Amino acid sequence: MTALQGHVTATYEQLILAFGPPNVGGDGYKTDVEWEVAQDVFIYNWKNGRNYLGEDGTPVELITRWNIGGLSQLAVDFVKRRVHATTPHA
Repeated sequence: MTALQGHVTATYEQLILAFGPPNVGGDGYKTDVEWEVAQDVFIYNWKNGRNYLGEDGTPVELITRWNIGGLSQLAVDFVKRRVHATTPHA
């Protein structure tokens, strides 16, 4: 069973560039979108989107703080390396 391991700061677009479109639907309540990016590594929003907060929630395209679920800190390292590698740098 996975659990919250940490967070990544990234735009929705950056996550799509790094991992493709979300491939797991939100739970319809506390999450809006989710990616399973490797075995037992997940990225998801939590209680900040419209599923949970209604009109006061942030549209997923504007969320920049994402939860990383996994079995260990290695999940966070994996996600952050991948996002960093696909983000253009000035």
